[in-house]
Amino acid sequence: MSTEYRPVKEGKVREIYDTGDNLILVATDRISCFDVILNNTVTKKGTVLTQMSKFWFEYTSDILPNHMISVDVNDMPEFFRRPEFTGNSMMVKKLDMLPIECIVRGYITGSGWASYKKDGTVCGIRLPEGLKESDKLPEPVYTPSTKAEIGDHDENISYEQSIAHLEKYFPGKGEEYAVKLRDYSIALYVKCADYALKKGIIIADTKFEFGLDENGNIVVGDEMLTPDSSRFWPAEGYEAGHSQPSFDKQFARDWLKSNEGHNWTLPQDIVDKTIDKYLQAYRLLTGKEIQ
Repeated sequence: MSTEYRPVKEGKVREIYDTGDNLILVATDRISCFDVILNNTVTKKGTVLTQMSKFWFEYTSDILPNHMISVDVNDMPEFFRRPEFTGNSMMVKKLDMLPIECIVRGYITGSGWASYKKDGTVCGIRLPEGLKESDKLPEPVYTPSTKAEIGDHDENISYEQSIAHLEKYFPGKGEEYAVKLRDYSIALYVKCADYALKKGIIIADTKFEFGLDENGNIVVGDEMLTPDSSRFWPAEGYEAGHSQPSFDKQFARDWLKSNEGHNWTLPQDIVDKTIDKYLQAYRLLTGKEIQ
């Protein structure tokens, strides 16, 4: 008789199960925009998120270890060997998560563009004059933020503030961890952005999350370079000076911004187009199809 499991934590998209020794992260088909969980679900979205994270975890393991153990439900307790967990579940090591979202911006867009137009900076970082919307930055910039609870917004903080924030949780380690998070984040972004560009995708920006393993080493956790945590643009037709078409949930965000009274519900054609974007991005990056 299999043990019944209940999620110990539910995020905007993911559900976390504790099996004792490890965790099972289940990426649902929920979709969130502007930190709000929409009323729609997007079929296969959870599978795309899990399988894409798997791909990137394997691709970047030479830079930094990650928390992934397996995405095969046969490696998991019997409870998870069911269709609703197949493909969208990842067994991972337990980590002591670091309380910073590590954002890397390679192009100027979104809130970064809005800030730059206002005062020439992004998250307090002075950028060159004369940049156009969607321009590639001379070098990727690291702009950390705090982690928000569901319903709240993440708060952008400076690199110096990230030291103080980490120090509160890990006395004596704030600066050490801040340096490592910044350097690992940029190294991961550069390697993956270079790869993606060769496959026809521009990774405009992304966020990483890190935790400490049982030996106190920093490892990559959560998800990695998915359409939920990144802005993916098609390289073909890219032209600075305006917003870009995307492979990610920016498509859904744009519809919500353009339609008042949406009540956080997307029309079915927008849902269909959104999952098509996710599947296309996965296919381009991995050369594989989601079954």
